Amino acid sequence: MERTIPLILKDVAQRHPDLTALFSKDAGGSFVATSYRQHYEEVLTFASGLADLGVKRNDHLGLMADNRREWALADRATLCLGASDVPRGCDATEKEIGFILAFSDCRICFVENRRMLDKVLSERSNTPALELLVMFDEPEDQDRAAAKKAKIDLMSMEEVMQRGRTFRSEKPHYVEVEMDNGVPSEVATIIFTSGTTGEPKGVMLTHANYVFQLESIPLYFMGAFKPGQRWLSVLPIWHSFARVLEYIAMSQAHAIAYSKPVAAVMLPDFAAINPQWFGSVPRIWEAVMDGVYRNIKAQGAGKEKLFGLFVSIGKAYSYFRFLFLGLIPDFGFRPRLLEMLAAIIPLILLWPLNALGNLLVFRKVKAKLGTGFMAGVSGGGALPPRVDKFFRAIGVRLLEGYGLTESAPVICVRKFRHPVSGTVGPFLKGCEVKITGEDGQSLKYGKAGIIRLRGPQIMLGYLKRPELGAKILDKDGWLDTGDIGKMTRFGEVKITGRAKDTIVLLGGENIEPAPIEAKLCESPYILQACVVGQDQKYLGALIVPREDAVTAFAKDNGIMVVDWENLCTQPEIIELIEDEITTLVGPKTGFKLFERVVRFSLVVVPFSAGKELSHKLDLARHQVVKIHAKRIAALF
Repeated sequence: MERTIPLILKDVAQRHPDLTALFSKDAGGSFVATSYRQHYEEVLTFASGLADLGVKRNDHLGLMADNRREWALADRATLCLGASDVPRGCDATEKEIGFILAFSDCRICFVENRRMLDKVLSERSNTPALELLVMFDEPEDQDRAAAKKAKIDLMSMEEVMQRGRTFRSEKPHYVEVEMDNGVPSEVATIIFTSGTTGEPKGVMLTHANYVFQLESIPLYFMGAFKPGQRWLSVLPIWHSFARVLEYIAMSQAHAIAYSKPVAAVMLPDFAAINPQWFGSVPRIWEAVMDGVYRNIKAQGAGKEKLFGLFVSIGKAYSYFRFLFLGLIPDFGFRPRLLEMLAAIIPLILLWPLNALGNLLVFRKVKAKLGTGFMAGVSGGGALPPRVDKFFRAIGVRLLEGYGLTESAPVICVRKFRHPVSGTVGPFLKGCEVKITGEDGQSLKYGKAGIIRLRGPQIMLGYLKRPELGAKILDKDGWLDTGDIGKMTRFGEVKITGRAKDTIVLLGGENIEPAPIEAKLCESPYILQACVVGQDQKYLGALIVPREDAVTAFAKDNGIMVVDWENLCTQPEIIELIEDEITTLVGPKTGFKLFERVVRFSLVVVPFSAGKELSHKLDLARHQVVKIHAKRIAALF
């Protein structure tokens, strides 16, 4: 494989010029295809325009936009010149944008639309180095007037392209010479973390970090990747997980279609694109599952019961099938022959029922993902077991992966043809991995400890903050992931929690909150949960009830519904949630006595991104504790 991302694009464009690189929507909402030949030519022209504007090797260019064709064009063009892009999505706050652009010394910044333009201009006093904004949407007179007032230049993409055409006519080979001069150790992007403690940190990722993954990850798909396949993209494109999926698609001569993580948009786009692959975070997979259940429930009690029956059969059938195939995680010696023998009879008995469920029910559900769908890739957070089991039961393959922004990001991924359930798969070949105890000594398989990693995908460091990098990256190159996990006998990894999330009670008991929260969210009445209790005698929890389910329960049981907030104060609803918590988390479900939730508080407004949730839609515990401090204090 070529040594840098632009050279990979050039190679693919030469080998597969007529295959589609990108699908983007026109003004009417219809997808329009861009071939690799066309995309590469546009990249060269746009890069030439940037060169004419003075962009040179090692420059930092802000890239403030969401998923769209222009994002890919700006990204590749920046990298062609040996510069680095500094991305962020449209949900970023003004202060985040101002800090990022100032700290990374950006002279030029791409902005998606007027909304992002206004955010950047509002921080003008904090970004003195910023000289030029390039807007993806066509700027209007008021946009140019606002930029002029802020004493900053504003150009449209077409204006940059026009400069590029003139530049190429005079220096036709300039950009490709710059591409050839690129080296793997150059920084491709600087992705700022969401700043769980203090200010965000700029993770510097190199071309070498990405190229290693582009060579390693396809090995785990075992021939399933074929030129011309399609991906549907809904994740924030600036994030490290979505970013590597972009480059995987490009390196395999696949097409990317840009969509939105909203069912009303995403599902029609599935039908229009008919993708083979779809990458997403766990919450989107969970939302898809919940949407299926809501749709079935709306069709009547009879269909709901039938669907529930077939899902239960599907779960049982898939379990015994996985047991027979050796796809159940093995943390100690288990005799394979006995497992296979134990699975045969249940498989024979369940097969016709499962086939009937697929014919009557599951086939229609899977059709929503298109006729060519091969697998979904889940990353950016832990996939809840109930979600994993549901999709396995209906016959949809989910390949869970694991990684960090600091590892660009992929560390593990389930193998396409050997997806061991309940794990994030084996580590990428070429990585060195160890799981260590508190004393730093390596632990044998089956023992949980801190995951440490050394390999070619590890970041160069944090921009201008080597002292922070030294806290998680030791002198020998070992990255402390901060995650707790254990390895199976055959090398797959199960993530069990975050070291910094561990709750220590006054009695000294160490508790991982994530498994408890995942179990609580199995309740049809609980949407979100956050377990708290650091330095307390017992655990408490903030519970976000599921409004549609709780409201339906109230109506079915004659409870007056005035409004949602009032309903959540009714004794019957509080008792309902308490019963769910008691049933789900206790000795009968595998939890210790000190892991039970003693007190809880109902939060009527769901946790949201940028507040209680990170941009990956993971629980941002420090934010929950900060925002709901009074509510948490009342629990204890």
